[in-house]
Amino acid sequence: MEPRTVTIDAAALPEPLTGPDFGSYDASEVRWLLTDLGDTRLEADASEREAAIQSGRAHYAESLPIEYLPSPEYEELYRDALARSSRRLAVAVGVVTDLVLASRENRPVLVSLARAGTPIGILMRRWAKEVRGIDVPHYTMSIVRGVGVDGTALRYLAAHHDPEQIAFVDGWTGKGAIARELTAALELFAETDGIRFSDELAVLADPGHCVPVYGTRDDYLIPSACLNSTVSGLVSRTVYNRELLSDDQFHGAKFYRELSSHDVSGAFLDAVSSRFAEVVDDVAAGVEEASTADREPSWIGWEAVERIREQYDIPTVNLVKPGVGETTRVLLRRVPWKVLVSPDALDDVAHVLLLAEQRGVPVEVVPGLPYSCVGLINPLSDAAAGDAQ
Repeated sequence: MEPRTVTIDAAALPEPLTGPDFGSYDASEVRWLLTDLGDTRLEADASEREAAIQSGRAHYAESLPIEYLPSPEYEELYRDALARSSRRLAVAVGVVTDLVLASRENRPVLVSLARAGTPIGILMRRWAKEVRGIDVPHYTMSIVRGVGVDGTALRYLAAHHDPEQIAFVDGWTGKGAIARELTAALELFAETDGIRFSDELAVLADPGHCVPVYGTRDDYLIPSACLNSTVSGLVSRTVYNRELLSDDQFHGAKFYRELSSHDVSGAFLDAVSSRFAEVVDDVAAGVEEASTADREPSWIGWEAVERIREQYDIPTVNLVKPGVGETTRVLLRRVPWKVLVSPDALDDVAHVLLLAEQRGVPVEVVPGLPYSCVGLINPLSDAAAGDAQ
C-alpha cells in the first residue's frame, strides 16, 4: 500500500495534561498525551473483568482493575527492594539514556508508553539533564494491544517535533508483545498518515531479548513494578473505550487524587536519581560494553513462553506473563492461576511470594526457568483473549 500524507492541523489537536491538575508529577517532568476521564466509573471486580476479557465480551482496555492498596508488610518489602536496587537501577537508567542520546544526536524527544514507562522516562530525562546537561522533552502516551498506538497522540508529536527524534520508552519487556505491537502500529500509521516513526523501543530491562536498546537484560525487580498508580504519578492504566472517547481525543486515564496519602512516585524517582553521581563510571563501562555487544533481539523470551504454554496446557500465550514485572501485575490485577519461580531467584522475589500467599496462589519452583518468575493467569475459558501487558 502506498502511504498517503495527512495534513495535521495542530490547532485541532487536544493539549497534553500536566500535574498538578493531572497526576502527581511536576509539569516539568512529563506531559501526558491522555484524556482525563475524571470520576467515570470504570473499575470492575477482577473475576468478572477476567471472565469478560477471556470470553471476548470485552476488551481489557475498556475497563480498569480495582487499584491495589498494599498492606504494611508489602509496603515494607517495597521499601527494602528500593533500597537494595536503587544503585543498580541508576546504572541501567544511565546506560539506556546514553544509548538513546547517542542515537538521536543528543536531542531526543522521550515518549514513554503509559504507564510502566512513565517513571522510567522521567528518570531518563533526569539523567540527561543532571548528568549530561541536556534538557529533553518527555511525554507519555497510550499503547493498547489489539488497538495499537494512540493515533491522535502520534499526530500531536508529529505536529510539534521531528518524528526522527522521537524515542519510545518502556519499563521492561516480558515476552515482547508490546514491542511487536509498537512495530505493527507505527507501520500502519506510516501507511495511513504518511509519517514514519522509528519502532526502536528503549527499555530499562530486556529479559525477553526483544529490543536492541536497553539498560540491562537481567530479570531483576524494578521496584516501580511492585505498585500501581501510587508509584506512577497516581494515574491509572490507559483506557480505550469508544463509548467515552471520540476519534480526535487521546486515549483516556484516571487521576486517583484520593490515593495521595499513599503516593510514593516522587520518592521512587529521588531514590534512584540520588545515586546518579556515584554511577557515572559504571554507566560509561556499560555503554562501552553495549557498543561491542550483539544487541539484536533473539526473542528467547517468546520461545520460552511458548514452551511454558504447551507444558501447562494453556490456551494462549496471552495468559503467560514472564518476568518479575509481569508476574507482579498478574498478582495485583488479574485472576492468577499459579506462579513459577526460579530457585536462584527466591530471595529476589519476596514481594511476589508475599502477594501469592495473600491471594492463595500456589508457587512452583522450576529449575532452569529463563526468568526469575512467571505468572500464569487462570484460563477461565478456551476462548481466553488475554491482556497486553
